[in-house]
Amino acid sequence: MKKIFLKDIAAELNLSKTAVSLVLNNRGDENKISKETQKRILDFAQKNNYRPNQMARGLSLGKSETIGLIVPNISDIFYARIAHHIELRAKTLGYNVVFSSSNEDAKMEKELMYSMLNRQVDGLIIASTQKNKDEILKLREANFPFVLIDRHYPDIKTNYVIVDNFGGSKNMTQHLLKNGRRNIGLVSIKSELDAILQRRLGYETALVEEGLEINAGILKELDPFAYKSEMKDAIKDMVSGLTGIDAIVFTTHYLAASGLRELKLLDVKVPSEVAIISFDELGAFDLVDPPISTSKQPVDDIGNLAVEILVNDIEKKNIKIENQSILQTQLLIRKSCGV
Repeated sequence: MKKIFLKDIAAELNLSKTAVSLVLNNRGDENKISKETQKRILDFAQKNNYRPNQMARGLSLGKSETIGLIVPNISDIFYARIAHHIELRAKTLGYNVVFSSSNEDAKMEKELMYSMLNRQVDGLIIASTQKNKDEILKLREANFPFVLIDRHYPDIKTNYVIVDNFGGSKNMTQHLLKNGRRNIGLVSIKSELDAILQRRLGYETALVEEGLEINAGILKELDPFAYKSEMKDAIKDMVSGLTGIDAIVFTTHYLAASGLRELKLLDVKVPSEVAIISFDELGAFDLVDPPISTSKQPVDDIGNLAVEILVNDIEKKNIKIENQSILQTQLLIRKSCGV
């Protein structure tokens, strides 16, 4: 079927494009267009499967009914799950979602932000690189609706939805301590992201509160883009006779998956020799041998709440300077901890 445009409807019905546009945008009554004319337009549009151009509609209404989502990597299972819930919740509220990945590149993130603004999105949801503070401030000063997820700028008052990274990591470490583990290592990534720093701080705080010293020799920070190649040496060093660790806290799910593989290759028995626990999880963590304990992030709540805050801001239903939500993680204990 040939696609028809607003101008085609106007020409076929011998009406002005303005009249057709007003009716198709539910503004016929307020502009005193007769019921008969409105019916003719709507019937013709339905019969010919007319679909409005969202961009053009946005320009005429000041709304595109589209939300832009920028995450570091949409193929990462964590962000993919959040994106799924964002899309579902946005749909129920009458919005479409445009997805983009920054690849943890600040320049690309900035370009994506401006690209989406040029596409007339009504608002943005961003898992930031935390390296575009000036651009975030510009959005805030322009009163443009946006919500930060997963990462935020602690010194800027903005809408955000994050998890308690410190508390989740501390709880993981405390569980290991309560079950007799005393020489607990940490595997993280080299990063200035607040979420990663808070996870390390939670781990360290649990040890200090237990009266234990922080052993820099069993703290490993790997290149986030080369962690698989670096994991072998990190794990080998940690389980050597010199350090003799009995547990490892991994600050991300992908580090935990890679770490378990290396432990098995070194014939280290998990959990009898070394217990492991991960911040966040993969869907297969309860299927691997042994199933991996995690501090699970509420991805559905992150996605749903981010959309609700953003749409409230877009539609001015809730006049607030900022809405800041810190969600709790859920400790899921499986066999990788021994208990």
